[in-house]
Amino acid sequence: QVQLVESGGGLVHAGGSLRLSCAASGIIIYIHSVDWYRQAPGNQRELVAVMNRSGTTDYADSVRGRFAIFRDNAKNTVHLQMNSLKPNDTAVYYCNIRATPYWGQGTQVTVSS
Repeated sequence: QVQLVESGGGLVHAGGSLRLSCAASGIIIYIHSVDWYRQAPGNQRELVAVMNRSGTTDYADSVRGRFAIFRDNAKNTVHLQMNSLKPNDTAVYYCNIRATPYWGQGTQVTVSS
């Protein structure tokens, strides 16, 4: 049974950092593409960061240079390192194994001014 368990969200001040984690079970993440999304109240779900199966990455313009997606194959976990956080980064963040119905439960990130 596939399960994605997210952790690492919380409340931080502007300029701070958080590392989100998406721990997978029942599926091997390094043979899939895994992506991070976020959704703020009143906004559409936004693709934030891409981890392709090959290991290449890409980012939304709004987070490029501040966020980094990486995977720990030994722990079967994908992370999203978020630096220089801004209040507009406030959202619920989700991980998804691309082209599957498998999503994490979402973790709240709140960035105060």
